[in-house]
Amino acid sequence: MVSIPTVAIDGVPNPLPEGLAVLDVREPHEWEAGHIAGAVHIPLSELPARLDEVPTEQTLVVCKAGGRSGQAVAWLSQQGRDVVNLDGGMLDWAGAGRPMESSTGQPPHVA
Repeated sequence: MVSIPTVAIDGVPNPLPEGLAVLDVREPHEWEAGHIAGAVHIPLSELPARLDEVPTEQTLVVCKAGGRSGQAVAWLSQQGRDVVNLDGGMLDWAGAGRPMESSTGQPPHVA
């Protein structure tokens, strides 16, 4: 069993510190509805083919609730990346009142 580095929302500095990247592995419609500003968007299914687009610095990996990002963190860790899963995902991010933006022109929300 691979150990998955995980952090709860209360363990994530607000605002995010310099040098911490964010990778969002949700599907495009989820991303468009609401995401963390400055995050890199690579759906989980595309991750192996787009590994070169994953930030090389320490990276917080997010999805809706933490399951897909956990899978991504397990795989990325095996590739030698410095990654951590956000337990509770974007649901906890939004629930904590953290800033989000949308690509739709509508107020951001977690889809």
